[in-house]
Amino acid sequence: MGTSTTTTEKAAGPAKAGAAGPSPAPAPGGGRRKRTLGMQNAAGWLFSTPFLVLFAVFMAFPILATLAMSFTDFGLRNVTRPWEAEFIGLDNYVELFGDEKFLKSLFNTGYFVIVGVPLTIGLGLVVAVLLNNGIDRARTFFRVGFYAPVVTTIVAVAIVWRFVLDPSDGLIAGLFSEVGWTALDFLGSETLAMPSLIVMAVWRNVGTVMVLFIAGLQAIPTEVREAAKLDGASVWHEFRSITIPLLRPTVLYATVITTIGYLNVFEEPFVMTQGGPSDSTLTVSLNMYREGFNFFHMGYASAMAYVLFVVIMGITVLQLRLLKDNTK
Repeated sequence: MGTSTTTTEKAAGPAKAGAAGPSPAPAPGGGRRKRTLGMQNAAGWLFSTPFLVLFAVFMAFPILATLAMSFTDFGLRNVTRPWEAEFIGLDNYVELFGDEKFLKSLFNTGYFVIVGVPLTIGLGLVVAVLLNNGIDRARTFFRVGFYAPVVTTIVAVAIVWRFVLDPSDGLIAGLFSEVGWTALDFLGSETLAMPSLIVMAVWRNVGTVMVLFIAGLQAIPTEVREAAKLDGASVWHEFRSITIPLLRPTVLYATVITTIGYLNVFEEPFVMTQGGPSDSTLTVSLNMYREGFNFFHMGYASAMAYVLFVVIMGITVLQLRLLKDNTK
């Protein structure tokens, strides 16, 4: 008995000592792996530094500086001495909503968006469906033709359209004169000027929406369409019940980017109407440009810019919430 107990204790002794001993040494490659990851991170930051510097200098700093300027009476006298600008708090923002010209520009911008966005999305969808399904010959030619205005500079497009709509020597005036009608002054009429700009903007931007919808249409599985045809679904029923629901993510994206672009509309009225006649085509961006660079009310223009930013942000969030629920 005594011998067996002693033997058991001797056998258990090394086991307990091993259990309470030092933890196993780390794998030989652990330190090397950490050094490799550290070098990769350092290389990533090194290659990102030029972009970060440019972004900070040309994007982040101007954005923050504009926000600070919106709370001051920053003007032409402060360009060389910005530290002398007087802090006036929210006075610029309060003044904005009592400014009839700003409210008029806000209304015009809303009109441009409310009419222009549905027309652009609807026409882009129709053209995409026709080019994807209805047209077999010269399909590439038509796609390039519809997309060509998108890659053409907006100033050139606006100048051409201004010539087309000219009431004396324009293309439309010539066509009217051939049938004995009096040419309309599209850009000189308070009623027709904004619709004319909307037509031009839709014509120019429908190519972008068309490309997005063609990509969305081609992503729809062919098995779904074939199953619908086997079930006897008509073309309209297939379009309404299958195509449109599956295109909702594309509709969301196209609507958001088109709305943001139209809320920032500037070049069209700047080149074609200069905001006239009687401020009927004055948009927020054009009004901001005038206040900042014509009248040098830079603090006031900065406040206008941030009001437009809040409007764009609010509308974008609203669109995402309304349309995103239907894309799940």
